[in-house]
Amino acid sequence: MPLKAWVGITDFDWYRFLLAKDREDRLDEVNFWQPSGGLRFQALQVGEPFLFKLHSPRDVIVGGGFFIKWVKLRVNLAWETFEKTNGVRSLEEMRRRVEKYRSVSPKERYKDYEIGCILLGSPFFFAQTDWIPVPEDWSPSIQRGKTYDLTQNPGKRLWEQVSQRLLSKKSEEQLTTIVAESKARYGPPVVVLPRYGQGTFRILVTEAYSHQCAVTGERTLPALEAAHIKPFGQQGPHRVDNGIFLRSDLHRLFDRGYVTVTTDHRLEVSRRIREEFENGRDYYALRHRQIAIPGDQQARPAKEFLEWHNQNVFLG
Repeated sequence: MPLKAWVGITDFDWYRFLLAKDREDRLDEVNFWQPSGGLRFQALQVGEPFLFKLHSPRDVIVGGGFFIKWVKLRVNLAWETFEKTNGVRSLEEMRRRVEKYRSVSPKERYKDYEIGCILLGSPFFFAQTDWIPVPEDWSPSIQRGKTYDLTQNPGKRLWEQVSQRLLSKKSEEQLTTIVAESKARYGPPVVVLPRYGQGTFRILVTEAYSHQCAVTGERTLPALEAAHIKPFGQQGPHRVDNGIFLRSDLHRLFDRGYVTVTTDHRLEVSRRIREEFENGRDYYALRHRQIAIPGDQQARPAKEFLEWHNQNVFLG
């Protein structure tokens, strides 16, 4: 299948805010949100580029990212998960922006309504001197965006311009993660597997476990959290197979070594809970319970991370 790109229309303030944030501290993810959660985004496969085009009269491409997943989230959760990588300073500002493009009744204004979220990894933003004019076949009537085939013009020419700008940044990370060079100056476009940020990790783990605690089956989302098996601070990656979806109290116990998950996916509970707190009846009742694991084998907890937690964190 030919590699594609999506050129999506966005707000200048969204771009300007994220450009500044990216200059402060390189971003590893952004949430390209949609005011309505009803229209599923299906134009791209994982790793294909999503380019940012400003609203007219600024008919230019100002950056992009690489598609990871489309999900529907409640606006409060979208803010809690991605915060300023939503392209806004606060939840209040985010709601104002959403409601600028969405018909919201007075009764709905204070509700936790759903929005569409296009999760993008390895985002990049161009300075004004590097903005790219839209391809010649772009129509002013386009409302959301347009798909381009990157193996033939005008899409091929567009991707060459994007690649040239990325390569000129001379960032080792961008050279190896975003653009793969070939012997030719501009090789064929390649599918990039973007690295996940913390927010994307949280959402992908939530989705993999069907929004329920792997141990108890609890589905009350505000009480549930995506736990790293091997912490990010210990070189644990933001990967779904390095995550388990847990009730918040179990997450804290897991991080502190009072519980672990064995390589055969059973919950083990440390004797230290009883020794230190003279309690723990509810947790010992969960001992040896088989946890629920994702149907997707690639999303299941990796043996290497479980062994690391068993050996380095679990208190025994």
